Amino acid sequence: MKSVCVFCGSSPGKRRDYALAARTLGRTIGERGATLVYGGAKVGLMGMVADGALEAGGSVIGVLPEALAAKELAHPGLSELHIVGSMHERKAMMSDLSDGFVSLPGGAGTMEEMFEVWTWGQLGYHRKPCGLLNINGFYGRLLAFMDLMVEEEFLKPEMRDMVIVKDTAGAMLDAFEGYVPPRVPKWITRAET
Repeated sequence: MKSVCVFCGSSPGKRRDYALAARTLGRTIGERGATLVYGGAKVGLMGMVADGALEAGGSVIGVLPEALAAKELAHPGLSELHIVGSMHERKAMMSDLSDGFVSLPGGAGTMEEMFEVWTWGQLGYHRKPCGLLNINGFYGRLLAFMDLMVEEEFLKPEMRDMVIVKDTAGAMLDAFEGYVPPRVPKWITRAET
């Protein structure tokens, strides 16, 4: 695992544990000699995960759309900062630069990014691990909903199991190292309808 993309909130969230988890994840990525790839901002959990990696001597690559850079949200101390034209370009570049994807707590943008890379994995566009860092059970209700998708036969269990869920940064990165993507086709055949 040479590079890990982290999706997370541009807000620090309500609980101090989220900030601690962000710094710890960044630090753990840096200590393991991997590059952190993230959204490039200095604010919220985004800034904290970058600070953690930088404090550990790690390399940090930020990818920030022009509109957000114009609002002076760019982190000033990154190893590399790429300014791109749109959110679509941002996500594509972050995906290309990364060997795996972790979501810390966050809002709609974090969910959208995570669901997109998970979907890309299901479609076979990549074979990279995706994970939810479940700080204080933050993702519990989402995980229950994903289980409902399986129960109602909108999602195959193998595709649900693609999303790795761990409570600590170390456990997540260890699981990424051993990740084997499923070999189950996503699409159903005409005979299955």
